[in-house]
Formats: sequence, structure tokens, C-alpha cells
Amino acid sequence: MTEKIFNYPFFVKGDVDGFIGLFIDNLVNLLLITGLCLSIGMPGALVFGKILPGAALSILTGNLFYSWQARKLAIKENRTDVTALPYGINTVSLFAFFGFIIVPVYIQTKDANIAWRVGVASCFISGVFEALGAFVGERIRRITPRAALLSTLAGIALAFIALNHILPLWDKPLIAFIPLAFILIEYFSFVKLPFRIPAGLYALAAGAAAAWATGSMDRTVLVKSAETVSFYMPGINIQEIITGFREMIPYLGISIPMGLIAFFATIQNLESAAAAGDDYPAMPALAMNGVGTIVGSFFGSPFPATVYIGHPGWKAMGARGGYSILNGSVIALICLTGLMSVISAIIPLEAGYPILLWVGIIITAQAFQTTPSNHAPAIALGLLPAAASWGLSLLRQYINVDGKYSIDQMNSMISAAMPHMKGIIPFSEGPLLSAMFLTAVGVYLIEKDFLKAFWWTLPLIVCSYFGFIHAASIGINAGGMIPAGYAMFGAVILGVYFYNRFSNGKNAQ
Repeated sequence: MTEKIFNYPFFVKGDVDGFIGLFIDNLVNLLLITGLCLSIGMPGALVFGKILPGAALSILTGNLFYSWQARKLAIKENRTDVTALPYGINTVSLFAFFGFIIVPVYIQTKDANIAWRVGVASCFISGVFEALGAFVGERIRRITPRAALLSTLAGIALAFIALNHILPLWDKPLIAFIPLAFILIEYFSFVKLPFRIPAGLYALAAGAAAAWATGSMDRTVLVKSAETVSFYMPGINIQEIITGFREMIPYLGISIPMGLIAFFATIQNLESAAAAGDDYPAMPALAMNGVGTIVGSFFGSPFPATVYIGHPGWKAMGARGGYSILNGSVIALICLTGLMSVISAIIPLEAGYPILLWVGIIITAQAFQTTPSNHAPAIALGLLPAAASWGLSLLRQYINVDGKYSIDQMNSMISAAMPHMKGIIPFSEGPLLSAMFLTAVGVYLIEKDFLKAFWWTLPLIVCSYFGFIHAASIGINAGGMIPAGYAMFGAVILGVYFYNRFSNGKNAQ
């Protein structure tokens, strides 16, 4: 059918709930960017005048594209239930770029502009590698078991989305439990709330009311937040990127792997969307993922953007393409006008966390519901690297509360204090890739396809050898003895393959 006779609405009621959840997710990252950059002494003019406007244009560009892509798919398949891919600042890359690029440069030079410039150049390089992945993404998606892609997302969703956002609810129950009730009632039981108002709006309004009523919000903070309100005109920073290239060479080991990880994560998110019913072509989605990051770097953002985990959650809420337009537009308005501090002073984040909890739950459930039931043990295996990574991040935050230690120093302290937990350090590094590879091995072992299981041990060997997984930094033999261990692991599987193939004249299954 043509677009003239097929009506895919720009906005539906479910877009409001989807927007609120995606907006909160983006808002948290933007608040982190603001707080982290200001904490090391970056001037407000740089943070509010360059970094946030650049991030806003990156988010807006991607959200508009993915909304258009959803509309295109809906027209092609004559469906009105197509949901746009969620998009925003990459949380993992945010911390990697800040902690491993911006902070070290600033400590070395004591110049915030140089640190920002190197970060912007690194962000550009990361975006280039994200975009290049578009040319091989569809093939990788076809040869990778669905369980291997979805279990990786489930691990991240369970640990970094669900657990991260459920713990604060129990810290402030008087603020958070009413929003939690609204979210769980509507999305677990599918019961419509009074006046057919979306649960997300009830959650934010009730959470804000409870926070102000219990004295948890500070009126002086709200008044002071108005001082940041102004219009910030974004400018193109090509010269800064070119200058930053000369200073960013030592940090290619961060920017390139983060681009590759974002590429793999987007493939996993595309598979998640396909499992939910929206099968997007990989190449344009992957290309736009990198283009959005490049646009952000041009306008001053040193933090890459990416397709988010969570498409099944937004789809279950009834969101379609409009929530993406709303998210990009509102984020742009906030970042270009300095309104972010005002909003955070009015609405507590605990009011929005139940929405993110729901997203984490639905993604985890999807990994088990949309794959063969006998693959469940492999999916469970794939949950473990993310869970370990989350645990390690908590340990590091506890040890480095004053910000005095490097990653190597923190690792040494963990190993000395808890020698029985030393393995958590290498196991936690590179959880996106290691979870995918391990789950793929598990799937083919379950299927008794030992040769394919062996092939999937090869990326475990190679990636651990060069430090893409199981190592804190990139380098030759960065994984220590782990690559040799994986080689022996693969050799056993290959031996079983040959035994089954040639023993008693029977072929391996």
C-alpha cells in the first residue's frame, strides 16, 4: 500500500509513556555528563555552551532518523504497531570516554579545553568505526544465534537497568513506591488507569508530589537552577577535531574498541527489535548509529550516541514513532536552553526509575520467551558477564570514593583484599562481547553441533589475546593466560566433534 492510503499516525497515546521512559534514560546520562564535567573543573561555558548542545543535536538527529525508519517499515508492512528504535547517549561509552580519556588528559595538562578537544576527536573516531560496521552488520546478525544476541542484552538490562534502578526505590520508598505501583499495575496487568492517563505521567506526577510533600526536594536548589537558563547556539568544531587528532593517538585503544562494542550492541538491539516484531534492515540502522555520534562530535560532544537497549519495553508500552520525535525534540530544547538543571530540581529521578525497571524486566524476559526453550541454559550463561561487571563497578566505586586510584591500583586492592574473587576482574571486562561468544558456544553445544561451537571459541581466543575482553586495556597478549585457556577449551570441543564424527562410523549431529 502507498503512504497516501495507509495511515501510520505520527503520535499515539503510548508514545507519551515511551517518551517518558526514554527521556528519563537520556536525562540521567545528560545529568551525569554535566556533573562529571563540572566536577573536574570544566567551565560552565564549555559544558553548557558546547558539550550539551552537541549531545542534543546528536540525540535529535538519531531520533528523527529512527522515527522515519519506523514509519518506512510500517508502510512497507502495512502495520500500525511498528515501534522506533530508542536512541541516546551511550552510557558505557560515557564512562569510558570520561574516565579513560578526558580525565587523564585533564590531569596531565590541567587544561579543560585540551581534554575536551581530545575527547571530541576520540568521539569522532568512535563514530567512524560504528558507521563502518554497517557494511558487515547484516551478515554477523545472520550467523549469530538469537540467544547469543539477546542474552547479552538481558544481562545488561538485568544488572545495569533493572538492579541499578530498583535499589534507589527501596532507599526512598515514600517517593518511589507510588510510581512503582502505577507502572506495575498497567504493564503487568494491562489494566487502564483512571481517565486513561498513561502510567508514566501518573508516576512522574505522583513521585514529584510525594518528594515535595515529604521535604525531600530543596527549594533553594530550584531557585538557583534558573541561573543556567539561556540560549546556547551550537557551533561546528571541525578545527578542534583536527587539532585533537594529534593528541588522541594514545587513546585509540579506547575510542576504537568502544566504537566496535557499540556496533555489536546495536546488532543485538536490532535482533531484540526483530524478536519483538519489528525487523529493521541492519545497514541503515548501523550507519545512522555512527553518523549520530559523528554529528555530536562536530558540534562539541565528546560522548558517543547509540541505539539503546529497550525496544521491547517501549513497544509493550504502546509507543510507536512519535515517542522518538518527542524525545529528540525535548532533549534538544533542554540542552539548548539550560533547562536541565531546572527539571532535575523539580522531579526526583526516583519517580522515573520504575519505568526503567520495567524496561529491564521485559528485555530479560524476552531473551527466554523468544528463543527455543532448550537454549535457556545458554542464555543464563550469557547473563553472568554483565552481572559480574556490575558487581565490579560497585567494588571500584567503594574503593575509589575519593577518586585517588587508577584502574590498575583498584584491581590490585581488590585482588589483595579478596583473593578468592580475583577472577571477577578479567571476567568482567568486555561483557558485551564475551557474553555473546560464550552464549553462542552454549547454544551449539546444546544442539550438539560441536564444530560450530568450536568456531565460536575462536573469537574468545582472539579477543582475549588482544584485550577486547578479559583485560583492562588493549594490547598484545593483554589477556594473560586466558587465551591459552580458551584454546584448550576449544580443543576439547573439537576433540569431541571428531570423536562423534568418526567413532562407530557415526557422524556428529
